[in-house]
Amino acid sequence: MIKAILIFNNHGKPRLSKFYEHYNEDTEQQIIRETFHLVSKRDENVCNFLEGGMLIGGSDYKLIYRHYATLYFVFCVDSSESELGILDLIQVFVETLDKCFENVCELDLIFHVDKVHHILAEMVMGGMVLETNMNEIITQVDAQNKMEKSETFIFQSTRQDR
Repeated sequence: MIKAILIFNNHGKPRLSKFYEHYNEDTEQQIIRETFHLVSKRDENVCNFLEGGMLIGGSDYKLIYRHYATLYFVFCVDSSESELGILDLIQVFVETLDKCFENVCELDLIFHVDKVHHILAEMVMGGMVLETNMNEIITQVDAQNKMEKSETFIFQSTRQDR
């Protein structure tokens, strides 16, 4: 099961954090800092799996991550998850973001956090993987965008009628 999904930049600034277990806000911030320190100090040519930090469960959990440009994508999972399966999920997530934002960058994650969370919710819910087919995810995201645009149009037209 996935316990947390974290995205942070090279300086440790969190750009997305999604926890599937309840932690208070201070503990979440400590987990993000600890995870950044564990992942960022590793060489580029080493394995992308490591034991979880003490705050998120120690050796019972694994951190599986990928480093793309200025962002780290980190999934904290328990022993029931496949490391290679999660690496593939990270790849699908990044490729989906890339298609939705046309060359995703750190600013897209900052200014469109709701859309990023929606994409993530199409893939993972409650710590369980729902969908790994990028085309299906994009279809659902496009449907959501169309619905939002139609709601905006309806809202604007009712305001003009007044």
